Amino acid sequence: MAKKILIIEDEEILRNLLRIKLQKEGYQVSAAQDGEEGFNLLKKEPFDLVLSDVIMPRLGGFEVMERMGQDPDLKNIPIIIISNSGQPAELDRARDLGAKDWLFKTEFDPVEVIVKVKKLLGE
Repeated sequence: MAKKILIIEDEEILRNLLRIKLQKEGYQVSAAQDGEEGFNLLKKEPFDLVLSDVIMPRLGGFEVMERMGQDPDLKNIPIIIISNSGQPAELDRARDLGAKDWLFKTEFDPVEVIVKVKKLLGE
C-alpha cells in the first residue's frame, strides 16, 4: 500500500510540483493551500508524512505543528518544513515543535525532496 503524504503549501506552483514529483515516486498525495485546510485533512484521514510551509494564510505551519503536537493521533507524524528562511530561530522553533527535516525554497531540488521523504519513511 502506498504511503500517504500531505503537502500544506500556499504557493500553487510549488504545491503542484511537489505533488507530481511524489506521485511519480508512487506516493498517495493530498494537498492543502493553507494550514487550516491542511489540519482539517489531517483530522479526517491518516497520513504517513507532512510537508508544510511555515508562513501561510489562515493558519501557519508552526500553528499546525502545535496543534498536531497536542493531538495523540497526529503527534507522531513526521514533518518536513518548507521555508523561504533559514534563520536559526525559525529552524530551532520548527525542531522544537517536532520537525524532522526542512527544505529551503531558495535551494529547492526535487531530488532532495525525494531523498528526505524516503529517509523519514524508512525506505
